[in-house]
Amino acid sequence: MGDVETYIARRKKSDPKFKQGFEEGYKEFEFGVLLRHARQEAGLTQEQLARLMHTKKTAISRLENRAGDIRLSTLRKAARALGKELVLNLK
Repeated sequence: MGDVETYIARRKKSDPKFKQGFEEGYKEFEFGVLLRHARQEAGLTQEQLARLMHTKKTAISRLENRAGDIRLSTLRKAARALGKELVLNLK
């Protein structure tokens, strides 16, 4: 485990607020990575995906780089534009 991972693990154990914030932030980051991967897998640029979604390239960049507080309708639109199905679950 690297220095960063060790630090994060230690902070998570000692600071419940840090742990919660870290987990929430990671989920947002993870969604952005998934979206970028799906876009690239579809062979689309951010500009092309933006046109399919009737939005701007900057909106796609925001989704991929800091995906917090995305509307469900936006998620559905992105999934459709990428030829994917949006699947949500509660754990």
